[in-house]
Amino acid sequence: MDRGYIDWARLFKIASSGAFFVIRAKDNLRFTRYKSQPVDKSTGLRSNQIGKLSTLKSKGEFPTHLRRVRFYDEEKQKHLVFLTNNLQIPALTVAKLYKKRWEIELFFKWIKGNLEIKHYYGTSANAVKTQIWIAVSLYLIVAIIQKNLKLPGSLRNTLQILSVHPFDKTPLNELLMTISSQNDPERNFNQLEMFNL
Repeated sequence: MDRGYIDWARLFKIASSGAFFVIRAKDNLRFTRYKSQPVDKSTGLRSNQIGKLSTLKSKGEFPTHLRRVRFYDEEKQKHLVFLTNNLQIPALTVAKLYKKRWEIELFFKWIKGNLEIKHYYGTSANAVKTQIWIAVSLYLIVAIIQKNLKLPGSLRNTLQILSVHPFDKTPLNELLMTISSQNDPERNFNQLEMFNL
């Protein structure tokens, strides 16, 4: 989770249920280090420490040990600090898990921008997953069609054309080729034609 979601009471519930989390630490984090473990600095790791939260409120909400991992991201030239309740996994794995979280977030941003799922017909976990996979499958099928037919224009335009003509009996290649040729930027649709030569 990103540091905007830090809620120590909620994180303690997650830890108490047997799950673990990896979260970015806020800059104002008060942490008392009890133990430091060696790290390989060539991997980007800077420190691997076990300790507890220091302020009275946060210590009351999350009374057990935490692990603080400092990492330098050379690609972005940025120092990152992660917290986790998992004391067993390697420190580098903590940093990699956070990076994967970002990739997952980008994937969902892509879904929101490309699949245009307006609303879900079912809201259970299985229903949402099924609808996302249907939308991803449809997107990939249309991408394959676009490539095989060598259609001009963007995939987004092809998806819009298909959404407007869901029950059209025109063969798919004819429908897409006809509409693609009508979208020729050379034609001026604001100019009326007197003669159709």
